Amino acid sequence: MPDAAILAERHLSHRAGWLRAAVLGANDGIVSTSSLVLGVAGSGASSGAVVTAGVAGLVGGALSMAAGEYVSVSSQRDTEAADVRLEQRELRTDPEGELRELARIYEGRGLSADLALQVAQSLTDRDALAAHVRDELGLEEERRARPLQAAWSSAVSFASGAALPLLAAALLTGGARTVTIVAVTLVALAALGTAGARLGGAPVRPATVRVVLWGVVAMAVTSGIGALVGTGV
Repeated sequence: MPDAAILAERHLSHRAGWLRAAVLGANDGIVSTSSLVLGVAGSGASSGAVVTAGVAGLVGGALSMAAGEYVSVSSQRDTEAADVRLEQRELRTDPEGELRELARIYEGRGLSADLALQVAQSLTDRDALAAHVRDELGLEEERRARPLQAAWSSAVSFASGAALPLLAAALLTGGARTVTIVAVTLVALAALGTAGARLGGAPVRPATVRVVLWGVVAMAVTSGIGALVGTGV
């Protein structure tokens, strides 16, 4: 029974890296592409121009998301690697000091001084660097920065999200197109908010409302600007 209980307990923090990139990418794809096509349509442009703008937004946005995620997460990874190298040097030059530092960490978590030193010594004997990376730097392996994972998650999710309003723009014309784009976008955003909340173990309603609300604001502003620009032209 205890073993079954342990196996049943599944934490969700290991999903943080790819989940953040995927939700951000999909949300950006849905909102930016729907806003783009609504803005272009609001300016009075032809159907071909609306679809062309949407396709350009999908491709450019997916590549931009991938590049941005890769660069930013690579910077985070570089910082983590620098901290690990610093710990390696300190373990070589001052192993006793590092042992005492590890023991103080465990004391701060509630262990007695003697027990903290025993735990620190035991973990140091097993793998000193791993103990310091985990307990001093707070770098869990499953939460480490992964640039490629973040890049492809963002690109694929952006393209998937952007495809929904783009299809609505390509298949319909006139007033029906605008209404359908808005409806498809709202449904997609609601589904995204719900899925992201469930995958991350968060409350569903606040996440869904948050995603939909900001999507509505973005579409309204962009569509309004497109109408104003089209009128001015």
